[in-house]
Amino acid sequence: MEQNYGHLEIRLNELMQQKKLSKNKLSHKAEMNWKQIDNYCTNNITRLDTYVLCKLCTVLECEIQDLLVFHPSEPEPNTPPQADRCPAYSTMKQRDI
Repeated sequence: MEQNYGHLEIRLNELMQQKKLSKNKLSHKAEMNWKQIDNYCTNNITRLDTYVLCKLCTVLECEIQDLLVFHPSEPEPNTPPQADRCPAYSTMKQRDI
């Protein structure tokens, strides 16, 4: 079974709208390829580049948490919390009672 660890949302599109910047203008200011900007706008990124994130935050004058938002995974129905599935944790809980 594959574990779901949640996902990151890149909010570049929203920040660009707030700053009234087009993809063209941002690509020039950040010295980035237009297609790369487009991929970040559409959340079509498989690996985040920290240098690119620093460029974007600098040009947009924002903090990293304005640009990236972590959405944790939703627990599956009828699945106990992570700690309850750990035998060592369960043993410790019983001893401490």
